[in-house]
Order: sequence, then C-alpha cells, then structure tokens
Amino acid sequence: MACNVVCPNDSSDANSSLEFFILVGQLKTNKRTGWIKNNVPNPESISDHMYRMAIMAMLLNDNNISILRCIKMALVHDLAECIVGDITPFCGISPEEKYIKEKEAMAQLCSLVTNKKVGDDIMELWQEYSAQVTGEAKAVKDLDRFEMILQAFEYERALNRNGELESFFAGTNGKFQNDVVKSWVEQLNRLRLVNK
Repeated sequence: MACNVVCPNDSSDANSSLEFFILVGQLKTNKRTGWIKNNVPNPESISDHMYRMAIMAMLLNDNNISILRCIKMALVHDLAECIVGDITPFCGISPEEKYIKEKEAMAQLCSLVTNKKVGDDIMELWQEYSAQVTGEAKAVKDLDRFEMILQAFEYERALNRNGELESFFAGTNGKFQNDVVKSWVEQLNRLRLVNK
C-alpha cells in the first residue's frame, strides 16, 4: 500500500521519509488480529505490542545477547504489517506465502529509507528475526510470545473473562527458550492461577 505523498518544495529524500513515516504510522491504528477474532473490545494496536516488547527487551539482563540489537529487532519485527496487516495462522495464508508478502513489504519500506545503511540495517534485523537462528532473534521471539500472553492475561482480568483466552497460553506452552523470559512466564502463570 503506497501512500504516494507529494510535498511541494521538498526534496525527494524528505518525501521518501514522510512516506515511510506515514506507512509506519498505520501500525498505531491497525489492531492485532488475534484479539479481534476473540471479540476483545478496543484491542491493542500492532505498535502497542511492538513498543512493550522493546521495553521488555531493555530488561532481558542476559549477557549472552546484545540487548540493543534485541530492542531494535522488537521495534522492526512486525514492521511489514503496516502494509500486509497482521497475518495469523488462522488467516488461511501459508507460512511461506506470509514470509513472501512480508519480505516484499519490508523491501518497499526499506526502499523509502534514504540512508541506505539504516534501510539495510532494518531489513537485516527483520531477516534475522524471521530466520530464528541467533540468540537475539530467539529472545525477541520469546518476547513476542510473552507480550501476547501478558496481554491475554490483562484482557481476561479487565474484561472478567477468566480462562477465555486460554488458546493464547496453550499455543506458547513449552516454546520459551530465554531464561529471563521463562522466569516471567512462570510468574505470570502463578499470577493467573491466583486470579482464576
């Protein structure tokens, strides 16, 4: 989805940056699909999710990974969704097709970044996250899952729907790898039991 911004008397670099900012800004209003499908009123946006993940990354306290790289990765891991939307396993799109759509969206976004090094860094971070090979990518994937179940817990509690979002917890069970995130998951599970 190109927004084709035309700003008179501006350089093409400024025009490209503005188009990039407008596309990325759509993440502030695009709601997360899983919550919509579960009838959560006024659900979080994609950028809400990414923002809290970045804050969580600051608290990882893991000497085996680059915390700064994790923060950056958390901020870009869902960037393509400003163009393709929040595609979940229940959207009828194969993982391969999802990857292709998101990679094309990332290429479009990065082409708008006038500083080539920054554009390349954004694409590299997204590809690293997608490949799930590095410690940083695995930690950020854990943050992605943890932020989701923490949000599910908050919705269950706020909406008095205890246990109704169990599928989010079940879908992440046994998938966490980072020790810090595992400790957060264990504490959340204890808190959830107390609140049932």
